[in-house]
Order: sequence, then structure tokens, then C-alpha cells
Amino acid sequence: MPRPRFITLEGGEGSGKSTQARLLADRLRNEGHDVVLTREPGGTPGAEAIRALLVTGEPDRWTPWSDALLMTAARVDHVQRVVRPALARGATVICDRFIDSTRAYQGAGRGLPDAALTRLHEDAVGLWPDLTLVLLLDEVEGLRRAEARASSMGSTEARFEAIGADFHARVQGFFKALPAAEAQRCRAIDAAGSIESVGSRIWAALA
Repeated sequence: MPRPRFITLEGGEGSGKSTQARLLADRLRNEGHDVVLTREPGGTPGAEAIRALLVTGEPDRWTPWSDALLMTAARVDHVQRVVRPALARGATVICDRFIDSTRAYQGAGRGLPDAALTRLHEDAVGLWPDLTLVLLLDEVEGLRRAEARASSMGSTEARFEAIGADFHARVQGFFKALPAAEAQRCRAIDAAGSIESVGSRIWAALA
């Protein structure tokens, strides 16, 4: 059976998505696959410029719908310029976050209706992943990891981390429910433990 060609990694703050996306891309490349590793918001110059607006500043910098529309604008550019061309040539695309993060953060977290967000995605983007790996980690531990990472790197991308514990609990609740709610596309991955052990779980899910 061929591997899925558009794979997304989702999860709350500090769940290890970026690290695991990179390790998965490296492993697939070592097996001879053409792999494009990318992220959201971002992945193109225009989308990276929008990212800077979204992930920096005060928590209330944008309203929920402003957040969602900026995320979608970045995604449209990213999909048209990077994801679809890569898929068209037969590459595997691995993306750190995609539509499910919008549903979790702007939907469950900030109160926008999921049906409205998925309809916006269908109209503006029209592309869903073949496989979504949902990395599940207790949100308190995830925020601790994210804070330690930001401190060590001097990162200013901490707008969402600063919104508050209740927000992150709602985001985590969405991600916990997603694999069962959309089982045909999504797989739950226990993100606790070593980087190697989580990577092994991801590889098993692909197989």
C-alpha cells in the first residue's frame, strides 16, 4: 500500500510536532522518497509575513475571526505555491500544522463554530491531508516545554502560549477528540516520553 502523500502533524504547544516532522521527513528521504517539509502558518514568503503578525504581540492583538482569516490567507498562499505543486510532482508533503490547528485554536479555543471554519477551508483552500498525526500531551507539560524552548532560543513567538490555561485546555480537548471523531484521516500519537519513542509510534502509525 502506498504511503499517504500529504501528512500533517497536529497538537498543542510543546507536543513536539516540529521535531517529529523533521525526523519523519529525514526517515522518508533515507528510504528514497521526495519529501517537502513545511509549516503553518508559513511556508512561503507571504505566509511567513502573516505568521509574524499572528504569533507575536499581545494575546488580544486580533479578534477570533481576524485570526482565522489571517490563518486562511496564509494557508491559501502556502497551498497554491508549495503544497499542491509538490503533490502534483509526486512528492510527499509533511506539514507542521494545517486546518485542524485553526479548528482547535480559533474554533474550540476562541469560540468560532467548527462548521464555519471547515466551510471557509473548503471554499478557500479545498485540500485536506491524507493522514493527520495528532500528538497528544498534557497541556500543562506542553506549555512548560514550550516556555523552556522559547527561553533557550530567545523566541518572541509566544502570543498563543500567553492566552491562558482555559484556552489551552479547550484546544487540548479538541485534539483529544479529533482522532476518534475523524478516524479515517487522523491517528492519535502519545507524545510523552523520549523523542525516539514518539518517533517510533509515528512510524508505526504510517505503516
